[in-house]
Amino acid sequence: MICVEEIGLGVRSTICALLHDTVEDTDISLEDVEMEFGIEIAKIVDGLTKISSVIDTNTSQQAENFKKILLTLTDDPRVILIKLADRLHNMRTLDHMKREKQLKIASETVWVYAPLAHRMGLYSIKTELEDLSMKYMEPDAYRDIAKKLSETKRERTRYINEFIRPLKEKMQAGNFDFEIYGRPKSIHSIWNKIKKKAVAFEEVYDLFAIRVILNSPPEKEKEDCWKVYSMVTDEYNPAPERLRDWLSNPKSNGYEALHTTVMGPQGKWVEVQIRTKRMNEIAEKGLAAHYKYKEESSDEDRFDKWFGQIREVLSGPDTDGVDFLQDFKTSFLAEEIYVYTPKGEVKMLPTGSTALDFAFSIHSAIGTKCIGAKVHHKLVPIGHKLRSGDQIEIITSNKQKPSEDWLNLVVTAKAKNKIKDSLREEKRHIAEDGKYILQRKLESMGAAYSHHNIEELVHFYKLTSSLDLHYRIATKYIDLRELKEFQVLGDKIEIPRPKPVHVDPLVDHQPKHYDKKDSELIIFGESSDKIMYTLAKCCHPIPGDDVFGFVSTGKGLIIHRTTCPNATQLLANYGHRVVKTKWAKNKEISFLTGLKIIGLDDVGVINKITNVISGDLRINIAGLSIDSKEGLFQGTIKVFVHDKEELEELVFRLKSLKGIQTVDRFETES
Repeated sequence: MICVEEIGLGVRSTICALLHDTVEDTDISLEDVEMEFGIEIAKIVDGLTKISSVIDTNTSQQAENFKKILLTLTDDPRVILIKLADRLHNMRTLDHMKREKQLKIASETVWVYAPLAHRMGLYSIKTELEDLSMKYMEPDAYRDIAKKLSETKRERTRYINEFIRPLKEKMQAGNFDFEIYGRPKSIHSIWNKIKKKAVAFEEVYDLFAIRVILNSPPEKEKEDCWKVYSMVTDEYNPAPERLRDWLSNPKSNGYEALHTTVMGPQGKWVEVQIRTKRMNEIAEKGLAAHYKYKEESSDEDRFDKWFGQIREVLSGPDTDGVDFLQDFKTSFLAEEIYVYTPKGEVKMLPTGSTALDFAFSIHSAIGTKCIGAKVHHKLVPIGHKLRSGDQIEIITSNKQKPSEDWLNLVVTAKAKNKIKDSLREEKRHIAEDGKYILQRKLESMGAAYSHHNIEELVHFYKLTSSLDLHYRIATKYIDLRELKEFQVLGDKIEIPRPKPVHVDPLVDHQPKHYDKKDSELIIFGESSDKIMYTLAKCCHPIPGDDVFGFVSTGKGLIIHRTTCPNATQLLANYGHRVVKTKWAKNKEISFLTGLKIIGLDDVGVINKITNVISGDLRINIAGLSIDSKEGLFQGTIKVFVHDKEELEELVFRLKSLKGIQTVDRFETES
């Protein structure tokens, strides 16, 4: 049903969705599917089967899994559309699963699948995936915003009707065939605005948007959209800097529309979106609508170019899964800018792209020889960040070579891969000199240049390959005079054994232990085992917080809040290293946490705050900072609390004070 009604896929895709488990779960083979339904459907079912086997592999990282999924996407993009439908169904039925499984799937969804749905143009599915992920990852914030949206619905509906009434009259007088309505912003987007602007729910002005859908013939679409824009801005004053023209330059996922923000009744800013019925179908159905309208044109479109870029990146040398996923998100799922070549050709690049990214987007040979650029005829360095509308001319030199620091100057996967390729080739060239030096050294010792001896040296210097060994010898990171300590038996070298270390019996060599109280703060798994751990410094969890344990390399178990800024990435990329965790009862230890307070700057307000904290609740204050400006104060307070319950009581008491507007927890530094 999701494939048909919400994504708008056709008969073939729906058949594939229904058949996607048959090859794995029954005796039916791919050959049977091909014989019954044809080769095209068999290929898509094969892609879906590969995805299922990848996703079910617990030992693999999710990042590696996703890389394999993309290989199927480039064969037939409908595979990923069906996978998105499957993921949406999973998210809608997540309630019955265990908490740690909910967190893992929700993190994976918001980290990869929601941005992918956005990039495919499936805005309604992207929005629902984000909201459902937030429901499990930020349950308190989700419930709070949902409740407030419900409470203000009647007032919001009244305002929307007042706003659209004069616009309806103007468009009816202009004989337009149209729909106009208001739609609330998603809970996730409202939450992002609250965090980004550090304001309360009541201060978020754009809780909804007005959408105008025009039924216009293709040749009049742009003209009609601009006519309606004029009607809107004649009625309400626009904010010029908020105009977004995606008619002249559509987004790379095909999205076309005019967006503007105007001053509505009662001095409230309102976003208005104007598009045609065709544009709206592409906005709602994304890639599926792309297939429908592509039949009308044989030209290569934006989706085709996007898939081509992904194929190019995937065809490169293997990279670490997590690095690949990060590069993929930055290059292919991020917001975009449009820039121009000297001949006026448009290039779409991810936000944050530099002149060097642009050079590599033209051709890898231009990128590797780039020494600078001209933006609007003004000379800029290769790391200059580009903005929409920039016209760029690349300056090259045959003497230029990529260097390691170039990797910090680019964001696109193509540029990073080409730079790494060039560095690898340069390293191989230099390593040949190191190989020759090592051969001569071993011969002078009476030893052979053999696989055994090379492996011994690689192990001795703690390297990963013979290439690294040869390279470090050539660049003099390894001093071959150290080889005089080696013994030669026949033609083989033998690594010198480490000298025994004298242990002083008068010195205590016992390993240090954690305080017993600390080890009893956290319980892991179902067996209530108490083991050693550290509390994450990025989010400072306290007893009562919803937490998870993460098995790190080198640091053991680290406890994070589920709302930690790093939680989404950890859970999405390393779900198999997450351990179920809960707090044990221990009231003897206190934890540092912080509160941010905003309120009216009245006489004695500081005294009231400190009386509640130290006097009424007997909580120790670690630090207090207050700034006052134009009748308002903003302060940060660091306190020691025993658990979340005590912190919530403090927040409730502070919010009850006259003149206090907001009290929010923030992450303290160590």
